[in-house]
Amino acid sequence: MKIGIQISLNLKNKGGNEEYVHQLLNHLPMVDGYKNHQFFIFSKETLKWPFRWGWTQIRLSWEILKNRPDILFVPAHTFPIVYPVLKYKYGVHPRLIVAIQGLEFKVVPKMYSWFQRLKLNFLIKRNIKKADKIIVPSQNTKNDLIKYYQIDKSKIFVIHHGVGNPSEGQTSNYQLPNTKYLLYLGSGHKRKNIKGLIEAYKILKDKYQFKYNLIIAGSKNVGCPTSNIEGVVFAGCVDNEKKWELLKNADVFVFVSFAEGFGFPVLEAQKAGTPVVASNNSSFPEILGDSALLVNPYNPEEISEAIYKVLSSEQLRNELIRKGQENVQRFSWPKCAEETFKIICA
Repeated sequence: MKIGIQISLNLKNKGGNEEYVHQLLNHLPMVDGYKNHQFFIFSKETLKWPFRWGWTQIRLSWEILKNRPDILFVPAHTFPIVYPVLKYKYGVHPRLIVAIQGLEFKVVPKMYSWFQRLKLNFLIKRNIKKADKIIVPSQNTKNDLIKYYQIDKSKIFVIHHGVGNPSEGQTSNYQLPNTKYLLYLGSGHKRKNIKGLIEAYKILKDKYQFKYNLIIAGSKNVGCPTSNIEGVVFAGCVDNEKKWELLKNADVFVFVSFAEGFGFPVLEAQKAGTPVVASNNSSFPEILGDSALLVNPYNPEEISEAIYKVLSSEQLRNELIRKGQENVQRFSWPKCAEETFKIICA
């Protein structure tokens, strides 16, 4: 079969979607049966387009018309307008498989502008209406799709993401803090609840004369109106080596987002051997179980108490590290690629 994979993301910007696509592209060629099919990677990097707009609907549409794949897999974003054109004008109906990473804009709509909600809702509705199969990273996201869009659950397939590895054979020149620290790693989006995390940190400082720093890293736009609190360090963007250095040397990793379709950072922290405090909502109970302390993200007092428990009990800390490293074994990129390949080709 001729299988097209549409890449409409800049894979150099490693957010959750970019990490997913990057790892799939790396691991799919290692799956048994991959060489029995002809794959076309339709990406912005290989298909030149001089404009900021129109790549998906114009440039990519032309490539699909020219190559006419039997299957089009869209791991992120949306499919080109040519998809129904192929069906009605040329009598060709490539099967469409899309991946939907989460419906956070439905779960916490106040965290998004009206335009973002309008755009995302339009894209999701368009994708699920035309898709023959839908891949999601968690049972929670599947439940959300059924709840908000009332679609047939038999066309939704849950395939957990994997977890990356620290770079082997590479050393980082990143200057680690000379004090103990808590760590947040992720984007600066409002739903990530950085403001609530900083409030919990302030409670720790006031209540327990807290001596740890709080490092907030992962995105150049990570910031908060209360960032003038002593001990809060905004590290901005970090590359892969810096990320793993920060993760493995943190005393606690705290990720109290209001909603996540999956949540890479908590599993990366467990991979690095760091205990995790995370939210008790959305996908976190599913992917973490009892391997982390789960808290109400709307309650800074509860967040602060969970952090303090981990720091004040070596037994609890060691237990969370052990359970975390056991838990993370469930998530593998080769497994994710193999299950995705089966869904695409079935």
